[in-house]
Amino acid sequence: MIGELRRLLGERHVLTAADDIAPYCTDWRGRYVGNALCVALPGSTEEVATVVRACTTEGIAIVPQGGNTGLCGGATPVGGEVVVSLRRLNRIRAVDADNNSMTVEAGCMLQAVQEAATAADRLFPLSLAAEGSATIGGNLSTNAGGVQVLRYGNARELTLGLEVVLADGRIWDGLRALRKDNTGYDLKHLFIGAEGTLGLITAATLKLFPRPRTHATTWVAVPDPAAAVRLLGRLRDAAGDNVTAFEIVGRPALELVLKHIPYARDPLAGKPAWQILIELSGSRGDLADTLEQALHQAAEDGVIDDAAVASSEAQTEALWALRENVSEAQKIEGVSIKHDIAVPVSRIAEFIARADAALLAAFPAVRIVCFGHIGDGNLHYNQSRPDAQSNVEFIAQTGVVNRIVHDLVHELGGSISAEHGLGQLKREEVLRYKSATEMGLMRAVKQALDPSGLMNPGKLL
Repeated sequence: MIGELRRLLGERHVLTAADDIAPYCTDWRGRYVGNALCVALPGSTEEVATVVRACTTEGIAIVPQGGNTGLCGGATPVGGEVVVSLRRLNRIRAVDADNNSMTVEAGCMLQAVQEAATAADRLFPLSLAAEGSATIGGNLSTNAGGVQVLRYGNARELTLGLEVVLADGRIWDGLRALRKDNTGYDLKHLFIGAEGTLGLITAATLKLFPRPRTHATTWVAVPDPAAAVRLLGRLRDAAGDNVTAFEIVGRPALELVLKHIPYARDPLAGKPAWQILIELSGSRGDLADTLEQALHQAAEDGVIDDAAVASSEAQTEALWALRENVSEAQKIEGVSIKHDIAVPVSRIAEFIARADAALLAAFPAVRIVCFGHIGDGNLHYNQSRPDAQSNVEFIAQTGVVNRIVHDLVHELGGSISAEHGLGQLKREEVLRYKSATEMGLMRAVKQALDPSGLMNPGKLL
């Protein structure tokens, strides 16, 4: 098999040495470590198709991989698969500013896609902390969200069309740059969020937007999460869709950033328990005034306690760095039990209060790191203990912690995976919350598109 792949791709584009394939066999968090038969590095859609056909002929499973920045083990081989890295498929194929669309290959870094849009005086709004290493194919495979979902939507809403190599090696060209196409099933949605279990996304046509001309950014202290939700409503009343980001950061999350990230500085005095990073952006010239007036009224009404408004690009970047480095700071600190949950925005405060109380009752010394996209109801809600030895014992209770958190999420009409997918981490956990009918439908789709079960086995299902 390895010889055939080398014949198809060339010697240097098939990796077999242990040191060469090791980075492809470990997830970003270091939680999952697998092994692969080899790593194939195709350079075109046609080469991806030849690799898939060769693997299918031999009955060898495939693990598609982009930037390998996932948090659920979805891109990590389990054992003996061929990892198909799409990093060489990194061309910007076309930018159509008049149509507000662009077509890019799956291996393009998210940051490169953003920069190509900016060069055309447009905006591609998907934005997340790993944008310098995550690829657009991986973003689509997990239906990534990020910090601007409340205005622009997640990856699914930003996609017009796809090109996909199917499990039998056929190429489906669905790269249509249309907002309206009512000609049957919208097939692209089968592959977005499917984590590579139905086929390999090789290119995408994406939506672009007018580039914002003005920004207003502030870091605000609020008395509690309920006040944060009230503040969000006020800002959206005042600024409408110009509210681009609304991110909550609990005190323990910020303390980890201040501890581990160089040059991080607390924007506010008094160590407030809850803070919100807010950004308004758009073409309106009065956004700064709108923000200032809304904050002033909120302070008078007791909705906010303090605020630091960025007055320069450097200050804006410093505030964003505090939020974007929370995950990195947690990684440096050590292992934690991570939850990527979503509930209706109206129930955010109830979730935090009830989950905190239940966890503290069960584990009195628990440290709860809560942060995330409160504007669209998505929280990263993570637990650990500060000292290493007791943390090892605590991590062993992951099942108990998950039951407390996930059962409450389900009760409140939420999801146990908002933007990171299921991967290996939650493939069994999701069975508790999805109906037999829903799981049966998902398995039927899998059987129809990948009857041999060779596409990313052991993930999602």
